[in-house]
Amino acid sequence: MRLSQLAATLLLSSISFLPVHAVAQDAADPVVATVGGVEIRTSELQMAEADLDPQFESLPAEQRRVAALAAVIDIKALARKAEAEKLDETESFKRLMAFQRDRALHNALFRSGVVESITEEDVRARYEKEVAATPAEEEISARHILVETEEAAKALIAELDEGKDFAELAKENSTGPSAANGGDLGYFTKGRMVPEFEAAAFELEEGEYAKEPVKTQFGWHVIKVEDRREASPPPFEQVADQFRQLVLRERYGDLIREARGAVEIEVLDENLKTAYDAISAQQQ
Repeated sequence: MRLSQLAATLLLSSISFLPVHAVAQDAADPVVATVGGVEIRTSELQMAEADLDPQFESLPAEQRRVAALAAVIDIKALARKAEAEKLDETESFKRLMAFQRDRALHNALFRSGVVESITEEDVRARYEKEVAATPAEEEISARHILVETEEAAKALIAELDEGKDFAELAKENSTGPSAANGGDLGYFTKGRMVPEFEAAAFELEEGEYAKEPVKTQFGWHVIKVEDRREASPPPFEQVADQFRQLVLRERYGDLIREARGAVEIEVLDENLKTAYDAISAQQQ
């Protein structure tokens, strides 16, 4: 089980407690068990269940809940024993708790100040900003006939010169996977095809076929360009998740810079200082 972090958090929460009879049970977060007079509420059970080892994911929901309860009971029982041995009074434990508290506060602010603040309008605005800033890119629609030898490719070009239909020749002769579709490769922008093929294809005008075969690692190609147009950006719905992550990273960066600017930071180790300063400069 991956419950070490949870154990530390629960141990901190249980250092000071009231007897169970002195605390009114919250209807929205009921008590499901007690250990040494310390309550285990549904919210703790849910946290423990979320932190169970992935092997428990295949279990039915009620079995996962029982596994989580057993884990929390063990944590609480060992916490009481640790208190009896005064481990909570050691400096190392106090430092650990201070770090866990800071990390929990970091996560709470990240959730409220970044994750929960992002709306669909924010994501769409970031998408539109990116689209507006991206230069228009041309794409072409092309067909090809792939054969094994230069001689076979030249013979096909000769047939095209005689007026033969490109798509039919591709169906009859091409060894490539697009043969059944008449050699149709669809639309593509630069950077999508092997360099030799791309260079030749983008030199052709709409409706034109190459007068010389093009050799690539796959064989010899006869190429025809069917259409040229300005590439459209991907629809918002297709890339919304990526742009949400982009907004999240940007807002988190803003939050970090604001927080760092509000406190004095001094790195005493010279080697660490050099490395930290370099990373900080990149994040500005």
